[in-house]
Amino acid sequence: MAPGKKMLLLAALCGLAWVQTGLWAQTGLTTIQDTLFKADGTRFNGTLTIQWSTFDAVDIGTIEQQSAVVVVVNGNLDVQLAPNATAQPPANVYTVMYQSDGLNQFTETWSVPVSTVPLKVAQVRTATQVTSGSGGTGTGTGATGTPTPITESSVVNLVADLAQRPLKGAGFGTNAVAYVDDNGMLETAVGDPGSCVLVDGTTGPCGAPTYADAETPGGTIDGVNNTFTLANTPLGSSLMLFLNGLYTTANFDYTLTGSTIQFATGATPQPGDTLTASYRVDTSAGGDIVSLTAPGGVLHTAAAQVICSAAGTSTGAAAWTSLGGCNIPVAGLLSGDRIEVRATFAHSGTTTGFSFQVNWGTTTILARSGAPQDSGAAGRADAAITAGGAQVSIESWGSVLPFQAGILNAPAQAGLEVIFLGEVSQAGSDSITLTNFTVLRYPGT
Repeated sequence: MAPGKKMLLLAALCGLAWVQTGLWAQTGLTTIQDTLFKADGTRFNGTLTIQWSTFDAVDIGTIEQQSAVVVVVNGNLDVQLAPNATAQPPANVYTVMYQSDGLNQFTETWSVPVSTVPLKVAQVRTATQVTSGSGGTGTGTGATGTPTPITESSVVNLVADLAQRPLKGAGFGTNAVAYVDDNGMLETAVGDPGSCVLVDGTTGPCGAPTYADAETPGGTIDGVNNTFTLANTPLGSSLMLFLNGLYTTANFDYTLTGSTIQFATGATPQPGDTLTASYRVDTSAGGDIVSLTAPGGVLHTAAAQVICSAAGTSTGAAAWTSLGGCNIPVAGLLSGDRIEVRATFAHSGTTTGFSFQVNWGTTTILARSGAPQDSGAAGRADAAITAGGAQVSIESWGSVLPFQAGILNAPAQAGLEVIFLGEVSQAGSDSITLTNFTVLRYPGT
């Protein structure tokens, strides 16, 4: 080749080299080049999803938040990234998620320095978070495998953000509406499933509630007639029926069908007896509510809220056995509230006696024993909630067991369980059954 042509060719090659060098310096990217393997020695095949937040890179400029997917075939990884080790804002990292076999295998973070030579993954890895399949997580350094937990305080703004979230209060429960109390805690609203929740967290019937107070059921009290009629159909189990001022129990002293009351044999009102009923009106049944005693027909009665109402279980054991229970959250034990507890027990057999008991949290408020001839028994408790606990009045009786009443004080408790217990005097053929229990709340005003 002629000397002149050699000089031209050499100049062209030098110019190309200068262009390539200039382009490399202009891009300022760092190459990560490595061969990836799986634990069994085979080469990794899959993808790497690389994500980053906006940062300012040296000699490049502002890198906007985005992500990229890099395909790794037969273990070969080759990717160029803007250096972020000295980026602004500080602590900016690449988040790299490894996917293979249709699963997210693990995630790690990279801090990429400025480098003119390709780097291995181990040279840029800062931490690894294992996510085997789609299951649990754990952390560790990628280079050594030594577990390195990530503390909450090491994550920017995490502790401050967590401090802003509402926490569960003592009255927090499930399957109900939650509200935020005065202390910013989450509590559970207490009330009927069909009640409406007001903005202060209390509950009540939706729309304009209607009540019947001190109504005298229709029917002749002559010792023979055992069927009486109410002016309206009571809503749910809201009927409170009093004979001579004493509370009677549904499905024990009487049965209610629609607006008709039918007394059981032996419980028929006698001449001279007084019968009084109070209840919430089932407005879906139609009819207008009329007050028989309130001046001007204006009624002022708080709506009873059913906390629990269900049938219990049976036992034939000669040891105390839980037959049912009802949880009352702290939101249902506010000063000024009244909690009413009703329970009926059935005794099967005549061989041995039986006992029943009602516990108000850690306090036993009712304990009675029936004779073998008692076919059943009932108990009722009214708890007036105060700042210092509850003042509880109790009543109990049976088919033979005499009527007994009392009053006691129970300590304050942050939520409690009303527990109904039973046992027979001697294990054998007899049993005691909690036929029904109901816990009502009358909210204070």
